Amino acid sequence: MILCLETSTTICSVALCDKDQVITARENHIDKSHASSLTVFIDEVLKETNIRTADLEAVAVSKGPGSYTGLRIGVSTAKAISFASSVPLIGIDTTISMFHGFTASVRDEYSFDPDDLFCPVLDARRTEIYYSIINSTGTTVKSTRAEIIMEDSFNDLPEKARIFIFGNGANKCREILKRRNVFFFDDFRLSASFMRVPAYEALKNKHFEDVAYFEPFYLKDFISSKPVKNILR
Repeated sequence: MILCLETSTTICSVALCDKDQVITARENHIDKSHASSLTVFIDEVLKETNIRTADLEAVAVSKGPGSYTGLRIGVSTAKAISFASSVPLIGIDTTISMFHGFTASVRDEYSFDPDDLFCPVLDARRTEIYYSIINSTGTTVKSTRAEIIMEDSFNDLPEKARIFIFGNGANKCREILKRRNVFFFDDFRLSASFMRVPAYEALKNKHFEDVAYFEPFYLKDFISSKPVKNILR
């Protein structure tokens, strides 16, 4: 089994998965609750299944992009479990988890075409978003990046392609993008359960992180929200 930790947004989520299914999961949607909830959720799912951390095949964590504080808490916790229990550490790009979760959740509503493109979007504050472009086979065609969304942002993509935009930054895109054949899903939310498929792919291919040197994929520098007048004191 793989223990999956998702802390890249305001959602704090933990899932225990095997190759075929999610065994059990915990999550909440309370902002800034990662520090108080994450270890509690881990303890609960392990006790429920009578599993020790040493019995795990690996521990997987969302490596970013996303919330600076959330990523730092998730990665440090995953590293501690990996080191203490001598199990492999797997880092999963947040947008890859989003792709797997989204396609699974809407597959009954949409029949996907080979030309379809998927755009997982995270709010990067102010006018920026984090996003990537992934095709229908799960291959990344535009790597994860931070950009200011513009009216012509996706003009380089094939005109005939349907683009599915989902995540907590989708509404920001809806207000600006004027392109045809774009579908927005503002209510899509992350879950550690979405990490199951990419985590087992990484386990199979032995794509593990170095516990000593692994750091979150912040994409841009942390900017403190502390008022300027206090910083200058």
